[in-house]
Amino acid sequence: MFIGFLSALNSLVYIGGRGRALGASTQFDKQPHGRCMLSPMPRFLLSLLLALVPACAATPCISATSACTEWVTLGGGPSRSMIYRTYSLDVRNEQITRALVMIHGTNRDADNYYRNALASAFLGNALEDTVVIAPRIASHDRGCQDTLAPNEVSYSCGGDSWRSGGTASNNDKLTSFDFIDEVLRKLARKEIFPNLKHIVVAGHSAGGQFVNRYEMANQVHETLGVPVSYIVANPSSYAYPDNTRPTPADWPVNAGAPGYVPSPEAGRGGRGGAGGETAGGAVFRPFGDGRNCTTYDQWPYGFEHRSGYTARLTDEQLKKQLASRPTTYLVGELDILPLGGFDSSCPAMAQGPTRLARGLAFNKFVNQKLGAHQEAVIIPECGHNARCMFTDEKALPIVFPK
Repeated sequence: MFIGFLSALNSLVYIGGRGRALGASTQFDKQPHGRCMLSPMPRFLLSLLLALVPACAATPCISATSACTEWVTLGGGPSRSMIYRTYSLDVRNEQITRALVMIHGTNRDADNYYRNALASAFLGNALEDTVVIAPRIASHDRGCQDTLAPNEVSYSCGGDSWRSGGTASNNDKLTSFDFIDEVLRKLARKEIFPNLKHIVVAGHSAGGQFVNRYEMANQVHETLGVPVSYIVANPSSYAYPDNTRPTPADWPVNAGAPGYVPSPEAGRGGRGGAGGETAGGAVFRPFGDGRNCTTYDQWPYGFEHRSGYTARLTDEQLKKQLASRPTTYLVGELDILPLGGFDSSCPAMAQGPTRLARGLAFNKFVNQKLGAHQEAVIIPECGHNARCMFTDEKALPIVFPK
């Protein structure tokens, strides 16, 4: 728009009544990162242009290719990890008021999640004032075989993995949570994004697992000077702060697996839901099968035997941060099938029969047992699909807060 205005002005302005357009001697070139360069021109005309025309705006990079990537240096270097982003994190940009950090799923397909985030930003009319970021949490460890660039960090694939802040397999001083900490610190620099008002960290499926643990554990939330909120979408499991687990009274009947028929005992408890109460309140009870399911309360399903990033914190710190930080649980109305890497292990099944049930129950747990004021939002007609979840009209105001 800026360049077009200058071209139009150039064709209309004449000097000294001679009818000579300025185009013969004046050029306007748009440079990388949205900078505009003007060749020498008369001072009076330059002053007029500066008075009439706003600063040249940067344009978003919207292709999931190397052209839209940059490296984030970690631990002082040379270790590094890659991100997709719509705007550079190192070039001053006054138009940016929001940031969305979208964490990928189990396949570590940051390019695909970047496309999902771009689709959401387009529908939310947010491409011009939001920097959209999709980190690549790469792993070449055991079951994960990502091809790594020189000095690229390989995050843990199993056990206390990248999903839960586990230690990197090729650098014992770094974790996946340290990577996102650094991304948030870069976003919060006033010299780069002076008008940034809000950061959203969101994730779907395994990315939702990541955000659930990162929300309660990260040590930068209160230090950034920019509000941060979190969106946990359709994970297979959550990190419970104590040894209690939900019962069928903690989710509605339609959140059960297809064909599920509640027992009379569960029926007497009512039909709890995202924001509703059962007749006797939600029923969280000490897990009764710990002898056969010995890992049900171990990290990342519970707080026991924590390692990596979260080993730095006490249980009480994690509980306090879990309850106090603004978090929304997005759950798909149709996410009730064991698809897309569904965790059917005994510690996961202790949290509920489906992803929908687990999300509603965990939201109820943090509100009723920890005194939080968090919300679960059911996205209608969505199953286990990130594009469906983040482009829904109910999700857009949460992903791009005003």
